[in-house]
Amino acid sequence: MRIGSYSLDNNLFLAPMAGVTDLPFRRLCKAMGAGVVVGEMVSSDPSLRQSRKSQLRLRHDDEPGLRIVQIAGGDAEMLAQAAQYNVANGAQVIDINMGCPAKKVCKKAAGSALLKDPQLVEQILNAVVNAVEVPVTLKIRTGWDPENKNAVLIARMAEDAGIQSLAVHGRTRACKYLGLAEYDTIALVKQSVSIPVVANGDIDSPQKAKYVLDYTGADGVMIGRAAQGRPWIFREINHFLTTGEIAPAVSLAEVEQILKTHVEALHEFYGEIQGVKIARKHVAWYLANSCSEVNSSEDKAEAKNFRQMFNQIQSGKAQLLALSDFFKLEKIDKAQVA
Repeated sequence: MRIGSYSLDNNLFLAPMAGVTDLPFRRLCKAMGAGVVVGEMVSSDPSLRQSRKSQLRLRHDDEPGLRIVQIAGGDAEMLAQAAQYNVANGAQVIDINMGCPAKKVCKKAAGSALLKDPQLVEQILNAVVNAVEVPVTLKIRTGWDPENKNAVLIARMAEDAGIQSLAVHGRTRACKYLGLAEYDTIALVKQSVSIPVVANGDIDSPQKAKYVLDYTGADGVMIGRAAQGRPWIFREINHFLTTGEIAPAVSLAEVEQILKTHVEALHEFYGEIQGVKIARKHVAWYLANSCSEVNSSEDKAEAKNFRQMFNQIQSGKAQLLALSDFFKLEKIDKAQVA
């Protein structure tokens, strides 16, 4: 698969997620087999550009693979200027967000709220594409609500404007993340345009990834929530798509190494005070993921107790020591069972 002149390592995308796909997580997912990793959504409002949050989201030092910046907003000229600003600061691809269902984004007529106004969508697409020399991509949902699905119309509009790749989440804005994603609309989009189409929504296993690719005819798949606490999902999917076989389960020792490396990277990236706070949600995701694979209520209670204790820790060093102790006990318990 290609985006403009860029040839991708594979067709597995890490979805942009605000508060999640920071530089440490992107590096990790790329190392775990993601072909493309997309940064957190950044506002096109120039008055917010110098905030600490925006500056951290715009960091791409030692960025693995393509440097893709996703911009959001509802003003065509402002989005065009934001695209130029980010390209000047190293972005190799600009992605336009028309898929975020968050109320605080949509109330500003941005994200998936834009799908209500195809005329404005067309203005934005043309303005951004004409503003920069790098490829521009687009992320959308299937429509505003189940009665108003206009993804095919938006997709054709995007292709006409010069958009190089299109990601489609299989829900409407009204659906948010509830219910099941549907793939019929994505299949229709794929049949309607010649640009690459990436399918997104509820892809949480190698088998599901293959099913969605086969069912929709999409060129790639985008994984979001399923990668939280399970960045190795990209390696698992890639192995299955390449060989047709299920990859060996990730070992407890590797989970420990991945998690501790991730937590250390968060401490370094954000500084200890903020890094310690952000590490808590990632550790919770790793624990939730590991608990979903065990049936023992005792194991689940142990993980819950550890998470509660971990959330009270205030130093980076203490977090890492606690993780070492937790995995040491896990290894002893599993050895006794064996």
